[in-house]
Amino acid sequence: MTSRANVLRLFQQEDINFLLTNRIPRVALTRFMGWFSKLENPFVRRISIALWRFFCDVDLTESSDAEFSSLHAAFIRRLRPDSRTIDVNPDVLASPCDGIVGAFGRISDCRAWQIKGFDYRIDDLLGDSEDAADFRDGWFVTLRLTAGMYHRFHAPHDLAVERVRYISGDTWNVNPIALKRIERLFCKNERAPISVRLDATGDRLILVPVAAVLVASIRMPFLDPVRGARAGGERVVPCDAHFAKGDEMGWFEHGSTIVMLAPSCWRPSEGLAEGAPVRLGERLLVKTAGRS
Repeated sequence: MTSRANVLRLFQQEDINFLLTNRIPRVALTRFMGWFSKLENPFVRRISIALWRFFCDVDLTESSDAEFSSLHAAFIRRLRPDSRTIDVNPDVLASPCDGIVGAFGRISDCRAWQIKGFDYRIDDLLGDSEDAADFRDGWFVTLRLTAGMYHRFHAPHDLAVERVRYISGDTWNVNPIALKRIERLFCKNERAPISVRLDATGDRLILVPVAAVLVASIRMPFLDPVRGARAGGERVVPCDAHFAKGDEMGWFEHGSTIVMLAPSCWRPSEGLAEGAPVRLGERLLVKTAGRS
């Protein structure tokens, strides 16, 4: 076994991983990393990117850029245009990002779950009971973006963004180890529910980017072309932004999670499984026959 494998095995032990990624000054360290990751000093850039690649499963071969000015630039890299295939079937909601499928299923009594045995209320997640009412008998899918993944998220269908609600919060890690230990974790972390309506059917969806430890910032240029979602404080922002299926909507500045909420006229696609990887553009939910 290599020295890298030994180190990674140590950090994957649950108690050690939880201690090192959660029992720390999370918010302070997150703000520090936000500053540090943008340093363009050549020595800092080389060392930080090397450490990132050592500890994370990073594939830069699909990046549109071969060189990066900083660790931050590598985190938010764009892909080559031919790197992902978007499922254009109008009866398919495509995955908005690369990720690992977490919990998914029916929303029951306004409740979803982050992991079996730990549920949460979607009105708590969304910060609004009226928004939650639209999905009372709908579906939820959780997609976790690991630290080495492609961090941008895209439109799952042709749609219009109607509003964004920014909710400030903590920066707990969102990996399975933390999800098994911290109740209602998604409802405690910083997040920005994005309410959208599909062009073709008028169906309403909500995409909930949830920030996590380290950089944590959520960027949506259609909301603010310069600043992250956090900059304006807690608020609800009406929007009139239109996206074709597969268009980029925003990005995380580190690994995190997206929770997608859909009405009952959609259902999970066959083969969707907890713990399985999914790539941007692959089918996630499909239209239920006879429902609209």
